[in-house]
Amino acid sequence: MNARRFIFIFAILLCTMPFIDTPIALLLGIVLTWTFKHPFPQTGKIITNRLLKISVVGLGFGMNASQALVAGKEGFVYTLFSIAITLCAGLLIGKFLKVDKKSSYLISSGTAICGGSAIAAIASVIKPDDRQTGTALGTIFILNSLALLIFPVIGKFLDLSQHEFGTWAAIAIHDTSSVVGAASKYGNEALQTATTIKLVRALWIVPLSLFTVFLFKSDSKKIKVPWFIFFFVGATILNSTIPGIRTVSPYIVEASKIGLKITLFLIGASLTREMIVSTGVKPLVQGVLLWIFISVVSALSVIYIF
Repeated sequence: MNARRFIFIFAILLCTMPFIDTPIALLLGIVLTWTFKHPFPQTGKIITNRLLKISVVGLGFGMNASQALVAGKEGFVYTLFSIAITLCAGLLIGKFLKVDKKSSYLISSGTAICGGSAIAAIASVIKPDDRQTGTALGTIFILNSLALLIFPVIGKFLDLSQHEFGTWAAIAIHDTSSVVGAASKYGNEALQTATTIKLVRALWIVPLSLFTVFLFKSDSKKIKVPWFIFFFVGATILNSTIPGIRTVSPYIVEASKIGLKITLFLIGASLTREMIVSTGVKPLVQGVLLWIFISVVSALSVIYIF
């Protein structure tokens, strides 16, 4: 085993320790990949994708179905409003900055729903080239990593309640991994609220994909459905209805939180200098402006309206 591989494996084991929280795991991955370069990037991507889904499903064993249903119903209004306004604002900003149509639509879709998953689903419909997909993913990924670090700090500064922060994080942070990571840092109630709303939000990938077929006049019949969300719902129902499950649920949840930390470490490790450089200025500016816009609007809505 070479030195780089040993260092990365040791760092992964370090992420299982209780004194390493989610933001630190992300930063550790970034620091190591910038210092030593990722020794197994392709394997890391496969593990990240699968481990995130497994971890989210595992977190369902720590949630009550009735409470999750309430959070999901409340989040429906936020979701519908925020997706529409984010898509419209994103496309307007992209047009003003003269970002090419497909890159702009991918960035707007990723910000509106669930980051990389939404971009992957929409890309299967509009068939962008590798540069356009990479630009959108790079933009969203950079901002997503930043959100994990700063949102808990802003939430404390604004004195948001657990429920308010969970709702805000689910709307304003791109990927499910960073939503769950930021919410778990803030508290258990924030985690439950954020996870439920974000997964309900992720289901909008399907209607958005269908709308995109019409908008781009695509003949694509391939639409990606985030099936793991239904396993999360199943885990929540099992935890709420079968008493025997509750004896092992705390261990499943704890293992899932460790899985989430490892996921965020691997995400940080994939944020290379090359990714940042190749993203481009205009798409990054579009992503930043759109992210600030939806973050401010959703925070004001959570605090003053809903």
